[in-house]
Amino acid sequence: MDGGKPSLPVVYQAVQALYHDPDPAGKERASVWLEELQRSMYAWEISDQLLQLKQDVESCYFAAQTMKMKIQTSFYELPPETHIALRDSLLSHIQNLKDLSSVIVTQLALAIADLALQMASWKGCVHTLIEKYGNDISAMPFLIEILTVLPEEVHSRSLRIGANRRSEIIEDLAFYSTTVVSLLLGCVEKSASDEKMFIKVFRCLGSWFNLGVLDSNFMARNQLIMVLFQVLQRDETPTNLHEAASDCVCSALYAIENVDTHLPLALQLFQGVLTLETAYHMAVAREDLDKVLNYCRIFTELCETFLEMMVRTPGQGLGDLRTLELLLICAGHPQYEVVEISFNFWYRLGEHLYKTNDPALHSIFRPYIQRLLHGLARHCQLDPDHEGIPEDTDDFGEFRMRVSDLVKDVIFLVGSTECFSQLYSTLKDGNPPWEVTEAVLFIMASIAKSVDPENNPTLTEVLEQVVLLPNTVHPAVRYTSIELVGEMSEVVDRNPRFLDPVLNYLMKGLREKPLASVAAKAIHNICSVCRDHMTQHFQGLLDIARALDSFALSTDAAVGLLKGTALVLARLPLEKIAECLSDLCAVQVMALKKLLAQDSSNGKTADPTVWLDRLAVIFRHTNPIVENGQTHPCQKVIQEIWPVLSETLNAHQADNRIVERCCRCLRFAVRCVGKGSASLLQPLVTQMVSVYQVYPHSCFLYLGSILVDEYGMEEGCRQGLLDMLQALCMPTFQLLEQPNGLRNHPDTVDDLFRLVTRFVQRSPVTLLSSSIIIHILQCAIAATTLDHRDANCSVMKFIRDLIHTGVTNDVTPLVPSSARGRAPRSGERLMPCALPAQHEDDFEVRKQLIGQAMEQHGQQLVTQLVHTCCFCLPPYTLPDVAEVLWEIMAFNRPTFCRWLEAALKGLPKETSGGAVTVTHKQLTDFHKQVTSAEECKQVCWAIRDFTRLFR
Repeated sequence: MDGGKPSLPVVYQAVQALYHDPDPAGKERASVWLEELQRSMYAWEISDQLLQLKQDVESCYFAAQTMKMKIQTSFYELPPETHIALRDSLLSHIQNLKDLSSVIVTQLALAIADLALQMASWKGCVHTLIEKYGNDISAMPFLIEILTVLPEEVHSRSLRIGANRRSEIIEDLAFYSTTVVSLLLGCVEKSASDEKMFIKVFRCLGSWFNLGVLDSNFMARNQLIMVLFQVLQRDETPTNLHEAASDCVCSALYAIENVDTHLPLALQLFQGVLTLETAYHMAVAREDLDKVLNYCRIFTELCETFLEMMVRTPGQGLGDLRTLELLLICAGHPQYEVVEISFNFWYRLGEHLYKTNDPALHSIFRPYIQRLLHGLARHCQLDPDHEGIPEDTDDFGEFRMRVSDLVKDVIFLVGSTECFSQLYSTLKDGNPPWEVTEAVLFIMASIAKSVDPENNPTLTEVLEQVVLLPNTVHPAVRYTSIELVGEMSEVVDRNPRFLDPVLNYLMKGLREKPLASVAAKAIHNICSVCRDHMTQHFQGLLDIARALDSFALSTDAAVGLLKGTALVLARLPLEKIAECLSDLCAVQVMALKKLLAQDSSNGKTADPTVWLDRLAVIFRHTNPIVENGQTHPCQKVIQEIWPVLSETLNAHQADNRIVERCCRCLRFAVRCVGKGSASLLQPLVTQMVSVYQVYPHSCFLYLGSILVDEYGMEEGCRQGLLDMLQALCMPTFQLLEQPNGLRNHPDTVDDLFRLVTRFVQRSPVTLLSSSIIIHILQCAIAATTLDHRDANCSVMKFIRDLIHTGVTNDVTPLVPSSARGRAPRSGERLMPCALPAQHEDDFEVRKQLIGQAMEQHGQQLVTQLVHTCCFCLPPYTLPDVAEVLWEIMAFNRPTFCRWLEAALKGLPKETSGGAVTVTHKQLTDFHKQVTSAEECKQVCWAIRDFTRLFR
C-alpha cells in the first residue's frame, strides 16, 4: 500500500462496502482495495485491532480470514520474537469471539493450527491447548475446532513446512492422540444428547483417523467406536449427526486399509458395519435418501478396506462375502444415485480379479457380478412415460455412461458372449415393455465389441433383427439400436452381406432429426472398421457429404461423417483419389469463397470455422499408401485450395480462434502430403511471419514446428526455416519479457519450445550455430519455473533434447517423459524422438557447440532447476527435470557435480518459523544419490524424496 497504513475506520468502511454496497462497481473497488491491504505488512496489525474491537460479524470475519491467510502465505514477514505474542493474541481472540459466529471460530482455529505447524518453538501444542482449555466447558467448542483442523492442515498445500517438520509434528500428534480421544469421549459423556457437540466430536475424531496417527489397539477398546455405531443404528438420529457419524466411520475404515497391522480395530469396525443392515432397511422404508446414501457410503468403504481379504480368503474371516451382499442390497434401491456410490469398488474388484486370473476365484465372484449387472440394467431403464430419445448430457445420461464403462470392466467375469446371448434371449423370448427393451439394448451395446465376432450366430441374428425394427417402435429404442449397430461394425466387416441392409437402416435414421447424429456416428464407425468394403459405397458417402447440412447433425457428428468418408477415400485406387478428394473438399471450399465474397461486399466477417474444421478432418484422415517416387494424389488438390485458405487467414488475422482453425487446417494439409507441400513452403512462411509481427498467435509457432519436422532435414530448406524461426522469435521474446509474460502466455511458451525442439531433432547444428540459440536458452531457463503442465513439459523436453545431441551420436535417444506425460495436440502425429543420423564430425561440432553453451549457462541452469523443483513445480513434473539433470551429468559429470553442489549450498536451511528444513547430511546424501546414479529413474527418485523437504 503506497499511501501508508490505512486507518481502522477506512478499513471498516471498505468491509461494509464489500458486503453491503448496492452498486456492484463499489463492491469490486472495495474487494480490490482489501486484497491489496491483505498483501501488505499492515494487515497483521489491522486484523489484530479489528478482532479486538469486535465491531460486527463482517469485520471480524475479514480480520480472521486475513490473519489465517497471512500466517499461511506470509509468515516469513514476522520476526521470530513476535511469534509467541501472535499465538497468545490469537488464543485470546478465539476465546472472546467464540459466541459471535462459528465461521469466525473456524478461521481463527485454522490460523492457530497453521501457526502451530510453522512455529517450531511451540512444543507440544496439543498438550498446551488441552491443559489450558480442557476443563472449561465453554471453551470446548473452539478447542475441538482447533483439534479438528490441526491434523487436516498437516498436509495442506498452502503451507510449505517441509518433510522434516511434518514428520516431527506427526510424531508429536501421535504421542498426544490418546489424550485427544479421551477428551472427546469425556465431551460425549458430559453432553448427553447435545447434537452439535456430538457432530463436533465425530468430525474431530475423523480428522485424527485421516491423519493416521490413532493407536488402533487403543481405539478398538474405546467407547467412542461403540457410540458411533449406536448413533448410526438409531432410527431417530438427526440427519446432520448421521452424516458426521458416517463420515467418521468411513475415515476409520480408510485408516485401517492395511488390515493386517490393525486387526483388533478392523474386527470391531467390520462387525459394527454388519449391524447396520437393519437400519438401512428402516431408512429405505422411511424414504430417507440422505441416510440411505450414508449407509451405502459406509458399506462401500467397508468393501474397499477388506477387498484384499475378500480376494485372498473369500468367505472366510474378514473376507466374509456378506459385505458384497450389503452392496447388492444397495444396488436394489430404486434411486440410481445409491448404487453409483459403489462403482469405484466394483472397478477395483474387477481389476484385482483380472490380475489374479484364477478361474476358481472368478467362479466365486461370478454370481455377485451377474446380480450387479441385472441391477444395473434395471437402473438404466428410462421412465415409461419418457418421450423422445435418451439424453446423454443430463445426470441420468452421465450415470448410464458410467454404467457402460463399469460393465465393460467387469464383463470378463461373466463372459461377454454368454451375457450378450442371455440379454438377447430376454428380448427374443419375452415381449418386454419398450423401456426394458431399450435398457437391454443399451447394455448389449456396451459389451458388443468384447464379444468374439468369429462364427457367432447370436451376433448375426441380432444384427438381422435390429435392422428390421419398424419405424413405429419408440424413438429411444431406435436410437439405442442404432448405437448397437455402430458398435457391431466388426460383425459387419466379417459378414459383408449385412453391409447394404445396415447402411439402409442407418440412412433411415440419418434422415430423421432426433436420430441423425447417432446414425452419423454409427456410419462413421462402419467406415472406420469396414474401409475396404465401403469403397463400393463411396459415391453414396460423397452424396451425404455434399448434402451434409440438409441433415440435422451436431457439429461432432458432421465432422465424424467426413472422417469416415476420408478413411474410405484413402482406400480407393490412387488414380481416383485426387478427383474424389477434390469433390469432397468442393463444398467446404465453395462455402469459404462465398463467405470471403460476402465479407468484401458488406464489410462484415462471417465465421468460417465450421468449413475449416471440415477441411481439416478430410486432410487429416485421407492417408493413402504412396510408394516412393510417386506423386502424392492429394498434392494437386491442396495446391488448388491454398489460395482460399490463405485469403481466409488474411481476412481473419486478428481473431485468434479462427487463425487457430486455419493453422490446424494447414497443418493437416502439410502432414497429408508431406514433402509434396514444398510449393506452399515459401508463401506460407512469408504469410505466417507477416501476420505474426502484428498478431502473435501461438498457433503460428506450432505450425512452424510442423514445417521444421517435414523439411528440417532438407539441406535447401534449413536456412529458410532458421530465418523463419528468428523472425518468429523476436515478437515472441517481446511478449514473454512483459511483466508476468511467461505466466500469462503459457501456450506461446509451449508452442515456441515445440518449434525449437523440432529444430534440435531435425537440424541441430543449424540451430546451435545461430546467434538466436543463446536467447532461446535464456528464455528456457526462465521458463523452467512455469507451473503449467504442457508449457513446462515442452521447455524441459527442449533442454533435454538439446543437451542429448552433444551426449551421443545415436539416432534414438531415451524417449522423453514428455512423450509419456503430455497429451499431444489434437491429431498431432507422434514422431519418434529421434535425431537424424549424423556424421562423426557433425557430432563433434554439436558436442563443441553444446559445450560452449553449457560453459556459459550450465551453473545458472542447474541452480534454477534445483530451485524450481523445491519451490515452484508440482511433483508430476519431476521426471522431466530428472531427465534434464541426467543429460547434463551424462555430458560432463565432474562439472555437473560442482554445479549441483553450488546450487544446493544456495538453498535455505531453516523455515521462517525456526524449523530445520534440510540438514547437512540430507544435502550431502542427495548430492551423492544424484551424482552416483546409474539410471535416470534413480535421479528422479532422489529428487522426489529431496523436494518433499521443501513442500
